[in-house]
Amino acid sequence: MIEVKAIACELPAVRAVPLGRWSLAELRDEVITTGLIDQVSVSTIWRWLNEDALKPWRHRSWIFPRDPAFAAKAGVVLDLYARRFQGRRLEPGEFVISADEKTSIQARCRCHSTLPPGVARTMRVEHEYERGGALAYLAAWDVHQARLFGRCEPTTGIAPFGRLVDQVMSTAPYASAKRVFWVVDNGSSHRGQASVDRLQGAWPNLRLVHLPIHASWRNQIEIYFSIVQRKVLNPTTSPTWPRSPSGCWASSAATSRPRCRSTGASPEPTWTTCFGDSTRNSSSPKPHDIHPRTFKKEHLDRRQGPVRRHAAKHAYQCRRTPGPRLP
Repeated sequence: MIEVKAIACELPAVRAVPLGRWSLAELRDEVITTGLIDQVSVSTIWRWLNEDALKPWRHRSWIFPRDPAFAAKAGVVLDLYARRFQGRRLEPGEFVISADEKTSIQARCRCHSTLPPGVARTMRVEHEYERGGALAYLAAWDVHQARLFGRCEPTTGIAPFGRLVDQVMSTAPYASAKRVFWVVDNGSSHRGQASVDRLQGAWPNLRLVHLPIHASWRNQIEIYFSIVQRKVLNPTTSPTWPRSPSGCWASSAATSRPRCRSTGASPEPTWTTCFGDSTRNSSSPKPHDIHPRTFKKEHLDRRQGPVRRHAAKHAYQCRRTPGPRLP
């Protein structure tokens, strides 16, 4: 039993096994192959490992800090979150801003409108889409006042981040505040001493505080970005996002690439825009205008040959026929 647990605590590569991690079945095969045990079941191995809460089939991402001043830099940020700086409490006229950029938000124009949930049916999102480029979302979060500032830009960079800073610092109460601490990571838009000189030179009451390298997870704006990703951007179907006159989301033309098939020629789209106000070139009804069951049946009738069409129709009718009820 102890030898089995020892193997479970080794990486498969140590034993020249071409696997990324152990599963119970593969661990069983390795134990039998090495001759430790003649025969053992998977459930027995699971029971042995469970005694020490060993789960070699699971893994999690990890990163080792490489900033020699990690503790000192992180401590400054944590103190600011607790409204303390250099051993004293912040005054009422001092604020803490957490800021960052969310890059590469894909502008996807769905070729069919998203269908809302219905009875015994989840929301349906069209798989096919047209690329409308990518956007960047820059946001700043007042840690203690719970105020949010944001803007969309075609890309990230020094100039877009500077516009976000101007947006915040030009409004009350930050414009007249004694000090405004900006907590940022080490992204290219606000990295190093050059960014400190640039931003603090433009705004004398601004203090730029950098997180340690690979510590953006200590930036509170990342919590907000995770909510945006889960609640707004997944799935990317909201018709309220900015759109160009052609129907796709407004974006930089340089990032928009037309679809192309292997034949070298792209067919004309069946309709020009991406949401419910679009009109098809053909007068035939859209698939989502047909009842789902009817659409499935007609789809099978069109795509199958005579023999398969009859079999598909029969299978469809049998599936709709209710079975015997249990007493």
